[in-house]
Amino acid sequence: MTPLPDPEAAAAAAPTPSSAPAPPSAEKTPPKQASPIQAEQPGGLLDGLRTLLDRLLVADVFLVLAGALWFGLAVILHSQGVEAPLQAFQGLWQPLFTPAIGLLMAAALLSGALGWWQRRGQR
Repeated sequence: MTPLPDPEAAAAAAPTPSSAPAPPSAEKTPPKQASPIQAEQPGGLLDGLRTLLDRLLVADVFLVLAGALWFGLAVILHSQGVEAPLQAFQGLWQPLFTPAIGLLMAAALLSGALGWWQRRGQR
């Protein structure tokens, strides 16, 4: 009489989908991402500066939005008799929020002007 095969041993020897080798296309590594500023490529430095400026403007938008929320909350607290948040906001208005709003407005005007110039050049 022949012994029956052990089902646990057969299951351990059979390849599972997770232990099967990956197809060759899955083994490729993704291409290296370029650094924000590359002088080797034509326009690389300009693209890097544009990326840096974009990130600065995104941070500026969030700073202005946070300032608006802070101001709204400070006004509500001021009506309740709590003066400290409004005084702190007023102290930061000139050195922080005024330049941030000015930078945001200048970027919007510059973006509009550059868009107009590019459309004008395509005609």
